Amino acid sequence: PVFVVGGGNSAGQAALHLARYAEQVTLLVRSRSLAASMSDYLTREIENTANVHVRYRSEVAGGGGDRRLEHLLIQDRDSGQTESLPAAGLFILIGAEPFTDWLPGAIARDRWGFILTGPDAAPRWPLARAPFLFETATPGVFAVGDVRHGSVKRVASAVGEGSIAVRLVHDYLAHALQAT
Repeated sequence: PVFVVGGGNSAGQAALHLARYAEQVTLLVRSRSLAASMSDYLTREIENTANVHVRYRSEVAGGGGDRRLEHLLIQDRDSGQTESLPAAGLFILIGAEPFTDWLPGAIARDRWGFILTGPDAAPRWPLARAPFLFETATPGVFAVGDVRHGSVKRVASAVGEGSIAVRLVHDYLAHALQAT
């Protein structure tokens, strides 16, 4: 048995894909319905797939096992009651919400909180030179991965951006030394 956390299209597509391989797929949804967050087509497909079960108003409260995932603790959001269920896999597809409120105001963000870098940071850029590709509106501060505005939200891309940022930090330091 595997669990998918999320109520959007990505979670629905994952649940249907996993249903081809898993004995049981449980979709854990925090809301009371999929109507507002998932396409009608996916909702119907999920309803018509025998080994996919949707648990509304539910969330993961814990889990465990011996060297691998063996069970999850599922909590009912209304009653607060929990239930331990066998689990061999957990897939989380809950969307992206950056936690960037702790950053100083000098690190420019878009209206959703994603960090502006490179050309996107240029309107607030204080220096004569253009910002480097992953440089924020604060010279010498770089951002990569899911937290960056315009990222593709994939692990491989984030790793690649990180390695590029290392090179850009070297370029930044070389440029700073030339300026002194």
